[in-house]
Formats: sequence, structure tokens, C-alpha cells
Amino acid sequence: QSLPQQKLLTWLSVLECVEVFAEMGTARVWGEMGRWTIIVLIQLAKAILRLLLLLWYKAGIQTSPPIVPLNREQQQPLHPQDVEDSSSEKDQPYVGRRSSRVVRSLQSTPSLQSRHWGSPQQREESQSRRAEEMNQPPTPLGLQETIAESLYITRPLLHLLSLGVWGQRSWKPWLLSAVLDISSLSLLSDLKDLNRRERAELRRRTILLLYYLLRSPFYDRYSEGRILLLLRLLADYVPGVGLVTR
Repeated sequence: QSLPQQKLLTWLSVLECVEVFAEMGTARVWGEMGRWTIIVLIQLAKAILRLLLLLWYKAGIQTSPPIVPLNREQQQPLHPQDVEDSSSEKDQPYVGRRSSRVVRSLQSTPSLQSRHWGSPQQREESQSRRAEEMNQPPTPLGLQETIAESLYITRPLLHLLSLGVWGQRSWKPWLLSAVLDISSLSLLSDLKDLNRRERAELRRRTILLLYYLLRSPFYDRYSEGRILLLLRLLADYVPGVGLVTR
């Protein structure tokens, strides 16, 4: 990735990390009008950054979070002593004569902070697999897929606009948002040869469709009563659960 693209991803990640705090803080200081203002500004900034990544840098299907969190347990040791030891001594495993079982040699055991408990072959395979997954380029998107991803990116803005036009109690914003999400997923379903991160992102978007059951006005009219009834049944008839469900 180029440096400008990395900066866009960084700013997008920062916005996703602070948007809830900014919304709550603004509502506390400036009230409901300030809350909706900051929501519109943040969603507008996120849509602009994502559209730049999609149309200008050809980033393909964008994942959430934009930058994959660092898994420190799977990283190479960064201690200078470990680096010197690993450069001076290579893993020379012991192979059993009869069982052919591979055992790590005690002479090349790394420090406790960077120690792994698998065989050297497993470590090399996992490292090469992770490096291959991280270095895989995004899947090129055609016109249909670009439109689908643009629908997904602009859906929050259209939802906010529909809330301003029809109000929060209307079914039209809920239906519009659901139609845009389902349309985007159906248009992206024709893509083949997706990498692992892109497949995980599409699965995540599909699972998030269940959240429409918990969004107003569907929640207020249908889900809330059934969920409260289920919680009451659990509290009355399942021992030890009542303290949590009540």
C-alpha cells in the first residue's frame, strides 16, 4: 500500500474508534442537536474516505476495522538478544529414528517471551500462511461490484437523510437501509476467488443483518416484547439465571 492510502486507512480507523465517544460527549455538552450534527459529520467523513479508497486506490472490498489489529502473540520476537540468538543459531530439530517425530532442540530454545509450543514446521507454515494472507492484493471489482460497495459505503448517509425526512418513528428509513444492505450483498455474491479477509468481511456483513431485528421501529413493535418475555421465562424457571436476566 502507498503512503497516502495508509494515511487514509489510519484516519478511517481513528474515526471508527472515537465516533461513539464523540457522539456521547457532544450529546452531553450540546444536547440532541449537537449529537446529530456530529453523527452526520463523522459518517460523511467516513464515506468520503471509503469512497476515495474504493474509486481512487482500488482498495476493493473494505474490511472493518480498516486496519487489522496486531496479534502480538504471533509476531516475531523484537528483543535484540532474541534477534541475535535467532540469527546465530538456527532451529535444528531432533527427528526420532522410529517414530519420525519432530522435537525442538533445547539448544535453540528461544526466550520465554517469544517461545512457541508447536513444531518448527508448524511455525514456519503458519508464518508463511499469515504473510501470504497479509500480502494478498484486493480482488479487482467490476462495475457491478463497485456499485455494490458504493451502496454499502453510502448507506449510513442515506439512512440519516431518510431519518431527517420521515422521522425516527417511520418504517421508511428502516426499510431503505435494509434494502441497501441486502442489495449490496446480493451484488457482491457473484464475486469468486476472494481472499480470506474479504470472505470474512462478507460473512460479517451477512450476520449483521440480524441487527435489524433490534433496530427501531421493528424492535419497538415486535422484538422488545418477545425478548422481555424470554428473559422473564429464564428468570422464573432457570435456576441461577434470574439475577442476570432481571
